[in-house]
Amino acid sequence: MVRLNKIYTRTGDAGQTGLVDGSRVSKADARMQAIGDVDEANTFIGVALLRVEDADIRDSLARIQNEMFDLGADIATPGEDFTPGEMTLRIVQSQIDRLEREIDAMNEKLEPLRSFILPGAGAGSAELHLARAVARRAERTAVAAGGLNPLALTYLNRLSDHLFVAARLAALDSGGDILWQPGATRGD
Repeated sequence: MVRLNKIYTRTGDAGQTGLVDGSRVSKADARMQAIGDVDEANTFIGVALLRVEDADIRDSLARIQNEMFDLGADIATPGEDFTPGEMTLRIVQSQIDRLEREIDAMNEKLEPLRSFILPGAGAGSAELHLARAVARRAERTAVAAGGLNPLALTYLNRLSDHLFVAARLAALDSGGDILWQPGATRGD
């Protein structure tokens, strides 16, 4: 269990921060950008939890929030050995498999897509779309960082899919998806 008695340490005042192995990197390092984007995605998932009413989606989001800290720790652990251990948090295949099962279960309740979706069909749905967009950014910055656990990248990819399907499901409470109508405003 993590225990923090003091919030400020002054060790980052010069623009450096520590990784899990004790090495120091610039706060502008690509790895740190990915960690920050994962943290931001987790924050938006927390905001979505305030708006989503569906109990199954809420349970999934609560599990995902915890896993996002695992993911951040994974990204903050340099090296080429991606084997999890007692003191080494790594994303594992079973976490991805669970996301996929949840996506499939939610998708069974939805009509097939007929167009792209415009975010905004209800507050919970819109918040989930925002979390999805930030998760996609986290995936891009994690890819750009390079040298990360391949399963961490897969998790981020599946997470954004999960948030997309959850947003569609949450939209049902507000009348369903708002569909993009290509070129609909050309004549205006």
